[in-house]
Amino acid sequence: MTFSSEWPPGIGYECRGRLSWSREARARRSLMTTAVFFTDSGTKVPAVTVQQMREIDRIAIEWNAPSLLQMMENAGRALAVTIMEMLGAGWRQQQVVVLAGTGGNGGGGICAARHLANHGGLVTAVTADPRTMRGAAAQQLAIYRHTRGQVATVEELSGINPELVVDAVIGYSLAGVPRGETLAMITWANTQHVPLVALDVPSGLDATTGVAPGSVVGADATVTLALPKVGLDAGLVGRLWLADIGIPVEVYRQAGIAVEHPIFDHRFRVLLAPRPG
Repeated sequence: MTFSSEWPPGIGYECRGRLSWSREARARRSLMTTAVFFTDSGTKVPAVTVQQMREIDRIAIEWNAPSLLQMMENAGRALAVTIMEMLGAGWRQQQVVVLAGTGGNGGGGICAARHLANHGGLVTAVTADPRTMRGAAAQQLAIYRHTRGQVATVEELSGINPELVVDAVIGYSLAGVPRGETLAMITWANTQHVPLVALDVPSGLDATTGVAPGSVVGADATVTLALPKVGLDAGLVGRLWLADIGIPVEVYRQAGIAVEHPIFDHRFRVLLAPRPG
């Protein structure tokens, strides 16, 4: 894989015209897993399973190293920067729709929506059910409501015409086949002929096995967090970024993960590939 530090020009136009079936077919033709990825500077990065990532999150939160809200903030900022780069110089005039689940992944997506709104962007956050949001995710939504960004329901999606869609619905916490409003958001995302960027893991993908048990988002880019997941060597991931969310190396060591330090050199976000460039 050849790396480039710049987003390819015209990606929005390259994505237009893709049909939902082609996104999912592309994914199912190339489901794979890998134990290691490489950054664009050649650094080896270990990939983790969902169970390992849960343990890393548990230790970080237990140690307050960093807190969940801090990690969510770092994730949201990295996602917002990626969106700006994907849309190019005129990003403020292009409508971004953030599909947000009720958990941590949704909170990170809403955080990104806030950053976009604060920088003058046109953004709408679509929530599955804000009444069930708790903790850091609920805090992110409460903060976002003080911006000029819009909030919409899943039922209102049919009246929205986005120029980029963000998938922040499930993340690595997939539990069976997507259903209900989660399925509705995935289906709607896949039918939009615009760039689609996923936060951490495309919704519907098992981050450990690389298998999609039901409907799955076919992303043009994925911003995965902390460490890549072994199931991300798949066709539906698109251009794969790894974002630094502030987890110290000692947390990884405590979780039994050997990490080559530093992964991110002078940057807070790096491109990944399953083999050296």
